[in-house]
Amino acid sequence: MSADPRPLTGEPLALDLLNTRWMREGAVQDLLRDDDGLAVWLAANALDGRFAADAPTLRHTLQARDALRKAVDGGETAPLDAVLDHGRIRATLTAEGPGEVPEFRDPAWGPAWLAARNYLELLATAPDRIRGCAHEACILHFFDTSRNGTRRWCSMAACGNRAKASRHYARTREV
Repeated sequence: MSADPRPLTGEPLALDLLNTRWMREGAVQDLLRDDDGLAVWLAANALDGRFAADAPTLRHTLQARDALRKAVDGGETAPLDAVLDHGRIRATLTAEGPGEVPEFRDPAWGPAWLAARNYLELLATAPDRIRGCAHEACILHFFDTSRNGTRRWCSMAACGNRAKASRHYARTREV
């Protein structure tokens, strides 16, 4: 398996799935173009032992990514509801106490459903903290965990620095 080439990783599952598409030198890159890319994403999210990196799982995961994009960027909910229709949470009682177990009609829907469910959890936690990067050429998303909730960039080292450099260049040209 190859290394994860994405510039931003470690976001909550729903946003991490959205971030399987990113910009590099003006061109859209897509980690989920094949089963190998799916294997990289599954491993990055500790899902590789539970789900296969095969064509059905890839197809469903791409459907979930598209549904998440529509929900996050445009508020369209029907496609995400369609993904959520493929699984459910079963309440359990274990020796440690109450628990929940996700169940899927078809295991190939597992990663897609878990990402869609995670988006619901983010909405329930802090919907105003789900953000797209403020850089005009970036398509990445993040969950703002900063104390004051003012994070604007997917990465201060990349997009934030480019924006600051661009403003500085504009100021020096005006003089």
